[in-house]
Amino acid sequence: MTVTPPLFTPNQHRLADNPFSPDITPLPIEYSGNSRLGFWYQHLCHQLFAGHPHYQILAEEIQLNDQGRTIGALDFVLLNQVSDSAEHWEVAIKFYILFNGYWYGPNSRDRLDLKLSHMLNHQLTMSQHSCFKHLYPTLEHIEPKLLMQGRLYVNPFRDETIPTHCLEYEINTSQINGYWCFFDEVSQIQQPLYALKKGQWLTGKESDSLLLDELEDEFVHCQAEDGRFWFILPNHWPKHCLKT
Repeated sequence: MTVTPPLFTPNQHRLADNPFSPDITPLPIEYSGNSRLGFWYQHLCHQLFAGHPHYQILAEEIQLNDQGRTIGALDFVLLNQVSDSAEHWEVAIKFYILFNGYWYGPNSRDRLDLKLSHMLNHQLTMSQHSCFKHLYPTLEHIEPKLLMQGRLYVNPFRDETIPTHCLEYEINTSQINGYWCFFDEVSQIQQPLYALKKGQWLTGKESDSLLLDELEDEFVHCQAEDGRFWFILPNHWPKHCLKT
């Protein structure tokens, strides 16, 4: 994660570059929260920001409520000690599959263009909300930044044009490095596949990872012997394709 580029080319504005490097030693902060990958990833970012020489964490997971109505939560408010300025960071780890011109999550209820729009137009604007300003009146000027890491997957057995942009933002092509196929295409891979646990989706298989020996009626994330990541999807996927 420390050296992985984001899904989108940084634009010197809201789309941020990866602020971490191998030289940063994450602080060993214990985690006992939600086991979902997104929460685990946010905790990793917390450890790295806490060990970052240029950042100080001012607040994390700030819940905003307006007259009993939940507005949302901000991931991080940081002090950039180089520029002596406050920054609002939203962080996300996502995995999307190219199908008929759109990038879908493996359960097909999620889509990259919709997620990106929500992050930019809702999540990042919360640091400008009156509720936030009431909580932090001294932070008059705060710069929003989005770090979205992960991987994009294409089907090598389908002839499909790979988009270069999502909305108007340029996709970082280095992150289009995963593959996917349907159950009935698995025989074309012709090398062993190792099943991945959720925590291994980003880092890859380990020495005790088990060979994928059967497919059930749901998607599976795995890694081939050559290191390539694969999503194997049921032949009836996608069941829940979102309408445009």
